[in-house]
Amino acid sequence: MTDHLPHYTRSQLALRNGQDKPQVWVAYQGVIYDVTESRLWRNGKHYEHWAGQDLTHELKDAPHTVSVFARFKAVGVIAN
Repeated sequence: MTDHLPHYTRSQLALRNGQDKPQVWVAYQGVIYDVTESRLWRNGKHYEHWAGQDLTHELKDAPHTVSVFARFKAVGVIAN
């Protein structure tokens, strides 16, 4: 499913924070999602969470489940 997606470093992901670059990207379990169009991610912030990073460990504190990522396009994977 993610085999065809481009690889991005964590530094490249960090630039897609809605401030340094206009894109707002977040990652979950190594898959990067574009949340730019989400009204809940304006200016790269969603409650106490910041875009441009892997939010895998922060999801346990969220009021929603992993299914929320189904709403967004996967744009890449984090390069190891």
